Amino acid sequence: MTGSGNAADDLTGVWNGVYKQVLVGSVPFTATLIQSGDHIGGSTHEACIRSDCPRKTHLAILSGHRSGRSIAFVKTYDPPGFGFDTVRYVGELNADATEIAGMWSIGSAFFGAFVMTRAGRHAQVAADAQLTSAE
Repeated sequence: MTGSGNAADDLTGVWNGVYKQVLVGSVPFTATLIQSGDHIGGSTHEACIRSDCPRKTHLAILSGHRSGRSIAFVKTYDPPGFGFDTVRYVGELNADATEIAGMWSIGSAFFGAFVMTRAGRHAQVAADAQLTSAE
């Protein structure tokens, strides 16, 4: 796989994340990533945080790229409008390919931190810890 090191580092899968936003706090989301070569695509789902939301859960489409451990993608809400803009994400993949952490921004006016962890890997670590303590 170009730019990703090896197949174990492939980003394809379900990720649980949270982003921080001023005056709002932490907003959880679920992302489904699909990596093909250096390209990253996918989607996110997150609960609406505004009282005047047109829907309870927002869908957004992701499109970006990966170069080694550097990750960058654009999140575009679907449908567009309703005051939700295109959001740019730039982050870094950790050494064991289980976490992406970085910053998001909307233009130069709004920005904050985010972190995403692989859903299956985190759950497997917790299950292994329970099995070890039960022995």
